[in-house]
Amino acid sequence: MIRFDQVSKRFGDVTVLRELDFHVERGERVTLIGPSGSGKTTILRLLMTLERVTSGTIHVDGQCLSHMRRGERRVPADERHLRQARKKIGMVFQQFNLFPNMNVLRNITEAPVRALGVPREQAEEKARELLKMVDLADKAHAHPSQLSGGQQQRVAIARALAMEPEVLLLDEVTSALDPELVSGVQNLLRDIAHQGNLTLLCVTHEMHFARDISHRVLMFDQGQIVEEGPPEQIFTEPAQQRTRDFLQAILNA
Repeated sequence: MIRFDQVSKRFGDVTVLRELDFHVERGERVTLIGPSGSGKTTILRLLMTLERVTSGTIHVDGQCLSHMRRGERRVPADERHLRQARKKIGMVFQQFNLFPNMNVLRNITEAPVRALGVPREQAEEKARELLKMVDLADKAHAHPSQLSGGQQQRVAIARALAMEPEVLLLDEVTSALDPELVSGVQNLLRDIAHQGNLTLLCVTHEMHFARDISHRVLMFDQGQIVEEGPPEQIFTEPAQQRTRDFLQAILNA
């Protein structure tokens, strides 16, 4: 479903990803772990087309995300191509990113109506179903400023699902929440992960959460994959010393 081929990303003189090769199968749940600055969030931002590759290619569901054909040449994707490609992808951000001037219902329906052309009445019906799923059925007409952080993150999850994505990206979705709100959002995401056929790519420092939801865990350091495997192996018997050091630092923090 997702394929990175020799992808590098540089910001000025700083190389964040180094000739990265990895793939995620359809319906697979993969978690990226590693120290801050190791390139994990950059991978998600490249998939959401918020950043462009420096070199290499990215494919989603067989379609090249980073480039397109123009005659016989392969050229960087234009905005129209990017808009079409990212319809399959939803993302939940660390900082919620809700529109403060819109109520909850509008926050959820705006993208399906504008980007997908869904009739507003149909989009609102779907939004109310999603609000019921995230236990916020009574908050449809509230504004983000009237919600707790945990409630705002639930709205953000509903907003991402409203686009009916085939790929869902999660970027440290509980790190901005007060500790007592974390478990509620994690439990919701566990339910979504285990019930649906979504392809899930998650960046998190919550190791227990990563262990619960993942088919596979990738350990990153300095823009490269250091180690990968099923969560039982990575969290119980990691093969690489770098992985052992990282997990010890995180779990003992």
